[in-house]
Amino acid sequence: MFPEKAAALARLTLETTLWVSAPILVVAIVVGLITSVLQVMTSIQETTIGTVPRLAAVGVATFLLMPWLLRRLVVFALRLLSDFRPYLG
Repeated sequence: MFPEKAAALARLTLETTLWVSAPILVVAIVVGLITSVLQVMTSIQETTIGTVPRLAAVGVATFLLMPWLLRRLVVFALRLLSDFRPYLG
């Protein structure tokens, strides 16, 4: 029975990781694409022009999503640490 519990725990961990990281990654991808399109249209090929807006957008997204992210992580931690009996054997 232990391999099934380990697989369920791994799935729960990966699912939580996906939910926490996906919004920030989507923001970074969208801002990066918009910046790249603007750079191609204006023929300005400076790396800081692509990096700074992406970094700022990720910072703002992280700040705005922090309550939701923390709530999601706390629920995961409480679910994991509240009862160890299923994982002991």
